[in-house]
Amino acid sequence: MRFRIINTIIILLLFAGLVLAFFGLASFMYVLAFIVFYILFLLTVSTNVRFNFFVKSFSENRKIKENEIAITFDDGPVENTLEVLKVLEKYNAKAGFFCIGKRIEKYPDIFKEIIKKGHFVGNHTYTHTRKMGALSVSRIVWEIEECNRIAEETAGIKMKLFRPPFGIVSPKTQKALQKTGLKSVGWSIRSFDAVVSSEEIILNRIKKRIKPGAVILLHDNNAKTVNILEQLLLFLKNNHYEVVRPDKLLEINAYS
Repeated sequence: MRFRIINTIIILLLFAGLVLAFFGLASFMYVLAFIVFYILFLLTVSTNVRFNFFVKSFSENRKIKENEIAITFDDGPVENTLEVLKVLEKYNAKAGFFCIGKRIEKYPDIFKEIIKKGHFVGNHTYTHTRKMGALSVSRIVWEIEECNRIAEETAGIKMKLFRPPFGIVSPKTQKALQKTGLKSVGWSIRSFDAVVSSEEIILNRIKKRIKPGAVILLHDNNAKTVNILEQLLLFLKNNHYEVVRPDKLLEINAYS
C-alpha cells in the first residue's frame, strides 16, 4: 500500500510538472492542490478502519434502541490485563479483547483467564507490526493464521473476529480476510489512550461521544487504562447504560 501510494504520488508530481511547463502557474496550483487532497484522503481512509473504505468493518450498531454499549481492548494479553479483568468483574461488564499472537504465547494463562471470565477474544495479528500497510497479502494471511493457530492451541477456540493493528487497512487486508474467513471489527469511539497521557482528557473524550450502540477502543497494555475504565464504567452505570459483549452488540459470532 505504501509503495503504491508513493508511486502514484511520483506520477502525479511528474504530471504537475508537465502542467506547469505547458499551461502555466495557475493550472499547476490547481493540480498541486488536488495532489495534496488525494494524499490526505488516502492517508485518512487507510488508517481509519471505521470508514469501511477498503474493508467492511463492524464498528457500531446504529439500529439498537436499548442503552447498550461495548468496550474493546487491544494489544494484550499482558499482566495489566488481570487488573482490567478485576474492574470489569466488579461492574459485571463483559468486553472484547483483541490479542496479539506473540503475547498469547507469553501469557497463555492470562489469555485463558479472559475467556474464563466470559469475555471474547479476537485476532490482532501475530506480531502487531507497524508496517501493516506495506505487507503483502500472503504476509497478512500469515499474521492472521499464526495468531489464530496459537489461540486454538492455547484455549481450543477458533477466533473469527479480526482487528487490524493501528486501524490500518488496504485492499490487501480485504483479500487476506477473504482468504482466512475472518471479519473485521472496528470502533466508533477511539480513546487515544495509547498516545494521550492525561486520564481526564481521555475520559472526557469518550464521555462526549457516548451513545447507544457505540464501540469503545481502549488498550489493556496501558497501566492508566485501569483507572480510566473504572471511572468510565461508573459513568455508564450512573447514566443507565449496560455494557455488553461486542459480539452481542454487533450481532456477529466471535468464534467459528
